[in-house]
Amino acid sequence: MAKINTVLFDFDGTIMDTNNVILQSWQHTFRTVEGKERPREEILSTFGEPLYVTMEKKLPQISVEEGAAIYRGFHYDHFTDLISLFPGIIELLEELKKRGIKIGLVTSRLRHTTEIGLNKFDMMKYFDSIVTCDDTEKFKPDPEPALVALQQLDAKPEETLMVGDSLYDILCARGAGIRSALVGWALAVSEEEKTGKDAPDYIIEKAEDLLEIL
Repeated sequence: MAKINTVLFDFDGTIMDTNNVILQSWQHTFRTVEGKERPREEILSTFGEPLYVTMEKKLPQISVEEGAAIYRGFHYDHFTDLISLFPGIIELLEELKKRGIKIGLVTSRLRHTTEIGLNKFDMMKYFDSIVTCDDTEKFKPDPEPALVALQQLDAKPEETLMVGDSLYDILCARGAGIRSALVGWALAVSEEEKTGKDAPDYIIEKAEDLLEIL
């Protein structure tokens, strides 16, 4: 098996704890449109999907543009205050840099809020490539976002590891011929998915566990 020299990270739920702001943004949208909130588990099951895809499925009674405007209005107003880093992420990125590992970010989030989050914690300097939903025509679980990152990094799939928190990340990696690692703090992956036909190659319980795979 080829040695890993490139690591691609997902953003939401992987390096950045955006769970609270996403949950609150959806509940605000449901309250605005339907007058009531929906179960937390229903929202968690959509984690990893692009906003427009989820909006079309969950609120077909309004246009995706109208729903996205409601969601994003709340999201932008509260984003900076409600996000935080998962433990050990900065230390992991610094160690990867020391080892000469190429680091990419592959997310279904818009570039604008992705960069707001990274800049809040002075993290832009760690990433050699950042691929957002603004940069591709297809999104996870399609492999295109990962393939774009590989091209930007001049990296080979067999020498790359993709780290994420959802089945979309795992399937995206697999479609691109990349090994995958699921973070143990993922909220949107069932025990069956962790061990079933679409199971990741690795599961890491702490950020530093990733170093043992390299």
